[in-house]
Amino acid sequence: MLVEGPVEVVGEDGEVTVCDRFSVAVCTCRRSKIFPWCDTSHRKRAKRTTKDEDGTA
Repeated sequence: MLVEGPVEVVGEDGEVTVCDRFSVAVCTCRRSKIFPWCDTSHRKRAKRTTKDEDGTA
């Protein structure tokens, strides 16, 4: 979620995280390693394996 800054985010535990940038990406999927800020971790997906016609990989 893109938010115009500056931004203060209050976590469930009451911890306040501040960012003074003019635009901030806030993570809503909780996959970010720098939560509550987005690091685009939501874009990563597991690679699918391709199977041959007989069903083997």
